[in-house]
Amino acid sequence: MKRLLDCYASDFKKMTKAEKLLAIKLSEGRSLVAETVVTAPPMYPNVTNQEIVARFGADMVLLNMLDVFGTTLLDGKDLKAKDYVATIRKLTGRLIGLNLEPVAETSAKNPHLESIPVGRKAVKETLKQVKELNLDFVCLTGNPKTGVTHKEMISAVKEAKGILGENVFIIAGKMHHAGVVDDPLTEAVVKQLVEAGTNILLLPSPKTVPGFTVAEATQFVRYIHEHDRLAMSTIGTSQEGSRQHVIETIALQNKEIGFDLHHIGDAGYTGLAIPENIEAYSVAIRGKRHTMVRMAQAVTR
Repeated sequence: MKRLLDCYASDFKKMTKAEKLLAIKLSEGRSLVAETVVTAPPMYPNVTNQEIVARFGADMVLLNMLDVFGTTLLDGKDLKAKDYVATIRKLTGRLIGLNLEPVAETSAKNPHLESIPVGRKAVKETLKQVKELNLDFVCLTGNPKTGVTHKEMISAVKEAKGILGENVFIIAGKMHHAGVVDDPLTEAVVKQLVEAGTNILLLPSPKTVPGFTVAEATQFVRYIHEHDRLAMSTIGTSQEGSRQHVIETIALQNKEIGFDLHHIGDAGYTGLAIPENIEAYSVAIRGKRHTMVRMAQAVTR
């Protein structure tokens, strides 16, 4: 069984959900996930932002703000979600995932929160559509000011597990408060996410949200591993646009904590992290050798 950091695009096409999760585990904290906003214009007109994050070292590409019932502009064409995902997969040769948001019903009545289309929400009709997209994973989380709660997230994990079956693995957790400040991350929440069937639990990186410490993160990650799940650290507070030494500090800290995957967000430039910060994170957790191999390998391998 190959480690994720040794896989080519052709390997990803043949791997089952269980094999992908094992490949991540075997990589021992050296897997990198880069998020991109699909509605943002490309950094440069002749290449997609997803290609950029892939070429700067990401093993997995997470698509944010994709409306599964709408169309998305790509290279001058409005593509349906299934065609958009297929094109990005072909261009990047990476594992492809999608953000969905478990929004509480009460959020619609809060003037401080933003309304989002149903095609971005983690609800039954959207999950049924997602099943047709040929994704590798879904990430149940919350963008700023969306009103996502842990309670809704736990319910959404159960729903997603039932609908998506054994082809798509599930990542779940909050990178920040998502506009709901009285919804803390606790051991009870972590336990419920595990019991609901989450494959990879998402936790904010210490140093990216106020008050979440290395000690707490270490405790949660150990619990997650004891229950045969994986853990992903996240940078979802625009620090993907910080100076390189900040990224390297967070990366080494998260490696020490024991995270299996490392996420870097989409707000460095318009819709993606500063590309050099993706490379810096990669070099910090796995060195130049594995970083260069990931950056340079052709998608036809």
